[in-house]
Amino acid sequence: MSAINQMSDLNLLLAQEHVHHQLSVPQLVEHILERHEGALTDKGAIQATTGAYTGRSPKDKFIVKDDVSANKVDWGKVNQPIDEDTFTTLYHKVLDYLKDRDALFSFKGFAGADEKFRLPIRVINEFAWHNLFARQMFIRPSEDEVDGLDPEFTVVSAPTFKAEPEVDGTNSEAFIMVSFKHRIVLIGGTEYAGEIKKSIFSVMNFMLPQKNVLPMHCSANVGKEGDVALFFGLSGTGKTTLSADPHRRLIGDDEHAWSNYGIFNIEGGCYAKCINLSEENEPQIFNAIHFGSVLENVVLKPNSHVPDFEDTSLTENTRAAYPIDHIDNIIRPSIAGHPNAIIFLTADATGVLPPISKLSKEQAMYHFLSGYTSKLAGTERGITEPQATFSACFGSPFLPLAPSTYAEMLGDKIDQFDADVYLVNTGWTGGPYGEGSRMKLSYTRSMIQAALEGELTSVETYTDPFFGLSIPTHCPGVPDDVLIPKRTWDDPERYDEQAKDLANKFHENFKTFVYASDKIKQAGPAYNRH
Repeated sequence: MSAINQMSDLNLLLAQEHVHHQLSVPQLVEHILERHEGALTDKGAIQATTGAYTGRSPKDKFIVKDDVSANKVDWGKVNQPIDEDTFTTLYHKVLDYLKDRDALFSFKGFAGADEKFRLPIRVINEFAWHNLFARQMFIRPSEDEVDGLDPEFTVVSAPTFKAEPEVDGTNSEAFIMVSFKHRIVLIGGTEYAGEIKKSIFSVMNFMLPQKNVLPMHCSANVGKEGDVALFFGLSGTGKTTLSADPHRRLIGDDEHAWSNYGIFNIEGGCYAKCINLSEENEPQIFNAIHFGSVLENVVLKPNSHVPDFEDTSLTENTRAAYPIDHIDNIIRPSIAGHPNAIIFLTADATGVLPPISKLSKEQAMYHFLSGYTSKLAGTERGITEPQATFSACFGSPFLPLAPSTYAEMLGDKIDQFDADVYLVNTGWTGGPYGEGSRMKLSYTRSMIQAALEGELTSVETYTDPFFGLSIPTHCPGVPDDVLIPKRTWDDPERYDEQAKDLANKFHENFKTFVYASDKIKQAGPAYNRH
């Protein structure tokens, strides 16, 4: 089936009377309530649940292997290939299925705040609440832009369509398939809305490097003096929380790109974790959740419709999706200059990495390629407690190209624009998960503030014997002993054992990066270095 015929079938679907185009937030909310897809909270947000799939399903994600992708995509466990005929057959089955639904919802918008590099997209949803999610997460066009907006990529989402693995070539009833040739994302069998936004991020990770633009899984903000900070890290490491700083303007919370002109947000909204959310600890996020927002898998208190952010009975991966405009302290449009500081965030469950350390360029490249963190409960199916993981470029699940492509681009930009790089551990201190405690958010904020304001450049440093990291011995607002992780442990010998074990895991993981220079390899943990 040719691309022209596929698009023709899509246009036929979009022309049907049961398809609602470009609905406003109030209109979508009306449909959601009428269709019993969700409930209203006390502040007017939509609350919806996602059934069995409460996180991403990486084993169900595929890229169509064809003449466009075959020689570019880094094929493997992350980027699983599926042939074009299998995709095309399933695509038409999904379209036929959607033709018989009682209603569909279509949104046109953009990915990419910089008009020079933005991607016009369309999202077609079976659920009205998914369409509200897409409307709030992507960049909303002005009224003048809508009519002339010709989508270059289309997401088709049919969560109630269940695949038959033995017939449809999938691994389960769920599937997320990307065809770069036909410029279509096909999603089915999962109601988790995050698949919609992450699929477009994967698309941008494929397309932008071809324009000499570096896509990044990071949040970003800008200070009063115009200084820009990037925050890299996987879900649960604190990107959203730490970038939502009342003293700095937010550029975006999850996906950005770095061109020769500076930084721009890929999205038009925020997708914040809600577990234990409180107005006291995270006022910007808490106050952003009102009419137009979507609460995903957040349980409501009985007879009140008040969200219970401490209730994790559905999942620990509770989420809030809201347009960036719900935060007062933002920069409009979501574009800024080149970054002055780059923060690598990790939630280390072993409790041995320092809460903050300054990285050399080689160390920055090593830790960017390593992308170490502890995968937190709920961010993927089957994860119930933290697990040590390495995710290249702090976003391996979303990288269609080889990690070296992005790492080399980042290294060049660090050199070109002289950015300072820090590794910040938002994980455990005083012992591993289950024994120690999570690093206090107030301490982390103080350390990042000191780094961004240049207060750590002249402070005496201590070189960690296991990881070779330069640790500041003093930071305003943080007890000195907290800065040196070994001092927080009751049993120093156990700390040494854990540190050696983690260092070995770094070395073992880095064996896959055979192309890395000797300087980068030697910038890893000092213990047991080969």
